[in-house]
Amino acid sequence: MGQKRIHLVVRGRVQDVFFRASTLREAKRLGLTGWVRNRPDGGVELVAEGEEDQVKDLLSWAQHGPATARVDKVDTRWRSYTGEFSDFKIVNE
Repeated sequence: MGQKRIHLVVRGRVQDVFFRASTLREAKRLGLTGWVRNRPDGGVELVAEGEEDQVKDLLSWAQHGPATARVDKVDTRWRSYTGEFSDFKIVNE
């Protein structure tokens, strides 16, 4: 299938519910690289790269997140694969 990159902004009750930590665990389980962070507007943003099937699996997971979250909307943008990441991590900006 090939390598893909996705950029997501997840909205709803997604901060203070372990969304970033759960995303990190799920991305590592799927063998993806990239990052996840909280946004000032209350959302969570993430960029992930890897095999297309695994990226699609992460997108599917992000549409509900961990049990403690309530996902109302996921803004999805497919991007060109860059290979710039060596692992998946939580970033604070």
